[in-house]
Amino acid sequence: MSSIVYLNGLYLPIEEAKISVLDRGFTFGDGVYEVIPVYHGNIFRLKEHIERLNNSLDEIYIDRPHNMAQWQEILRELINRNPAEDHSLYIQVTRGVSERDHAIETTARQTVFAMSKPLLKKDYSAGITAIVEEDIRWKYCHIKAITLLPSVILRHKARQTGATEALLVKDGFVTEGAASNVFIVKDGVVKTPPKDGNLLPGITRDLLVELLLESEIPCEEVTITDKELKQADEIWITSSTWEIVPVVKLDAEPVGTGKPGEVWQQAIKIYQAFKDRMANDICDQS
Repeated sequence: MSSIVYLNGLYLPIEEAKISVLDRGFTFGDGVYEVIPVYHGNIFRLKEHIERLNNSLDEIYIDRPHNMAQWQEILRELINRNPAEDHSLYIQVTRGVSERDHAIETTARQTVFAMSKPLLKKDYSAGITAIVEEDIRWKYCHIKAITLLPSVILRHKARQTGATEALLVKDGFVTEGAASNVFIVKDGVVKTPPKDGNLLPGITRDLLVELLLESEIPCEEVTITDKELKQADEIWITSSTWEIVPVVKLDAEPVGTGKPGEVWQQAIKIYQAFKDRMANDICDQS
């Protein structure tokens, strides 16, 4: 069955969804995006995702095409038209069609695209391997821009070595992964880099910090040196679709014991309990 997507007010089969070759998303990478998981029909932290999308739009001078209620209606319709147990929603907004001119036309009509696909969870409970790479991306990493070529290259470098992710370092300090946020554990204390513009403020990252502090597990948002990364007892990466994944080998060397650590075991239980509560709340409301 062909998936149904949303494009500029229309719901149509993905094969029929077309945009102009002069769309600035195609010619300049001039746009932003969001990826939102859906568990048991519940859109995960929709408010936080749309707020981040709006922040990204504001930063690059694109008007917000929809308010929260309109986004919710669009995404709910996509979920209904694409049956699956869990979903991964993708939203992309570009500046729209214009002549290939660097000047920004603030009156241009945005191109608004959204799609849903089944969220296929992989089992990463045994951990993954990662490499350390120089952060070669642009300065404004807090904007979730569609210009992802540096991340594509970095992730490819990781896979060439048999690793799953690249953890990035800029001027001796950890920023994030090629497509994830980074946490370390040292002597029982969880640490993650601060939201200082050098990394994307991850929705799962922020939630995890909140849940750890609520559970009285020490968690700090502080700078992390590349030396601290390599000497960590545990390393985790987080993202909306990966959730919380332990890194058990870094640059071919074991992290801690070379197995998922005790603090990660606690964190994943806390996170899963939060998801279970969320699912139960939905059932109670139905």
